[in-house]
Amino acid sequence: MTNERTLLSTREVAEFLDINEKMVYTLIAEKGLPASKVTGKWLFPRHLVERWLENQTINYPKIGKPLPPYHGLLIIIGSNDILLDRTISLFNRLHKDHVAVFGNVGSMGGLKALGSDLCHVACCHLLQEDEQEYNFDFANEELKGKSPVLVNFCRREQGLVVAKGNPKGIYGISDLGQTGLKIANRPAGTGTRLLLDRELEKAGLKHTQIEGYEEEFRSHLDVAMEVLSGRADAAPAIKPVAGLLGLDFIPLRWERYDLLISKEHFFEQGVQLFLGLLHEPEFRNIALKLGGYDLDLCGKMVFPQQSKIDGKE
Repeated sequence: MTNERTLLSTREVAEFLDINEKMVYTLIAEKGLPASKVTGKWLFPRHLVERWLENQTINYPKIGKPLPPYHGLLIIIGSNDILLDRTISLFNRLHKDHVAVFGNVGSMGGLKALGSDLCHVACCHLLQEDEQEYNFDFANEELKGKSPVLVNFCRREQGLVVAKGNPKGIYGISDLGQTGLKIANRPAGTGTRLLLDRELEKAGLKHTQIEGYEEEFRSHLDVAMEVLSGRADAAPAIKPVAGLLGLDFIPLRWERYDLLISKEHFFEQGVQLFLGLLHEPEFRNIALKLGGYDLDLCGKMVFPQQSKIDGKE
């Protein structure tokens, strides 16, 4: 068995590289072939020659993808949503040979996971600069132009949850600057946090003026619980959590919440089974009972407005 630390002679290196001996000297001088001159002779550590050869390789085969071929585990990553949580539970109940799991890392985290091929589906609701479209610009930037398939999951109402009866008199974003008022916030990178920051900027409010702005909670239900407990007076969240906890809700806007799927995974069995649920009466009934959802686009592919494609306003 050859020791990987073996020292090769010039002739042996020439045989190893399948070149003549004169070319070996050229590679030392011009290509950095690892060599040491001892007592007038060139010696070549075999393991360094092999490493050098590997570094010279072009058209290097790509490392295997992090996401293995679909084998029953459906990975969904991105923005938190109550209806999504219940749909995942429905999927797991109806499809016993499959398991769907969810990683709550926010819309931007979902896009990054999709770009790294760590998930089958990313869930996003990122409002673009035009305040009309969602997700397309962010996906193009994060995925380097490799467009995913966008399927709408729902439209949902975003706003502020406040205590029952609205004792602090909060009627809009500008009221969050009141002295003595505290909020519970969502993490940076979530679509809800990005919307809040946009609305604060419109209202001329700085983050430093908002008590509780730096206190982050992972889900809509978590921030709503802070309001319910009295530890916060308001929180950015979706309307369904207000209904679940008996809180009041100050609406800001309806938004589009999409499922982004890379084209190479779109037709995999788990993805298609999950998308199929969006047309089932049981799923629709769950959304109806929760309230705060609009399913008119649900289950349909969405595309950028034609005016955007043509460069028209």
